[in-house]
Amino acid sequence: MQTPQFQRLQGASLGFLAGYVDTLGFIALFGLFTAHVTGNFVLIAVSLADTRQTPSLLKLLAFPAFILGVAAARLLVARCERRGVPATRPVYLLQLVLLLGFMVCGILAEPVGKSVGALAMAAGLFGAAAMGAHSAAGKLLLTHLAPTSMMTGNVTQLVIDAVDSLRGAADATVRTRCAKFFWTILAFAVGCCLAAFAYLAVGFMALIVPVAILFLHLWLPEPEATAQKAA
Repeated sequence: MQTPQFQRLQGASLGFLAGYVDTLGFIALFGLFTAHVTGNFVLIAVSLADTRQTPSLLKLLAFPAFILGVAAARLLVARCERRGVPATRPVYLLQLVLLLGFMVCGILAEPVGKSVGALAMAAGLFGAAAMGAHSAAGKLLLTHLAPTSMMTGNVTQLVIDAVDSLRGAADATVRTRCAKFFWTILAFAVGCCLAAFAYLAVGFMALIVPVAILFLHLWLPEPEATAQKAA
C-alpha cells in the first residue's frame, strides 16, 4: 500500500513534469501550450481575429494532437483492463516515447528561428500528444492524486480548503487534501521556472529532465487503485 508521503511525492513529480514541459513548449515554439488546452483556445482565437498575423498551423493542430494522445492512452488502458494487467507503466511508456519524440525533433529543428519548420511542427505535436496522454493517465489511473496539469481547478480547491481550515471547519480529510493539492501546485510552479532557465541554457536538450522523471516512474509500484481495477 502506498503511503501518503509516497503519493505526495508522486503527485509533485508529475506536476513538476507538466509545468516543465508546458513552459518549455511555450518558450521554444512561439507560445504553444502543450498541456494547457484552454490557453491554446485563447491563442488560436486571437490569431484568427488579428488580421495582421497568419493563424498558426501548429496551434491549430496542437488540439487534435492532444486529443490523439488522450485517445491513445484510453485505448491502451482499455486493452490492459481486458488482459487483466495494470496499465500505469504502459501509459508512462507511451508518454515517454512521445516526449522523446518532442525532444529529438526539437533538437534536430534547432535553431528554430522565426517560423515553424517541419521538425519544429513535429516537436510541438509530439509534445501536445505526450501531455494528452499525461492528462488521460491522471483521469483514468491516478485519481488518488491531485490533477497534475490543470492548475486552475487545483488552486480553486486549495483556496476553498484553506479558507475552511482557517475558519475551523476543516476535518482531517480536508487537511490531507489541502496538503496534496499544495505540493502539486508548488511543484508545477517550480517546474515552470526551471524549464525557462533550462531551455535558455541548453535548448530542447532540457527535456531530458521530464524524460528522466518518466524513466523513474516506470520503476515505481503500481497504484493500489489501479491494481484493484485491473484485477
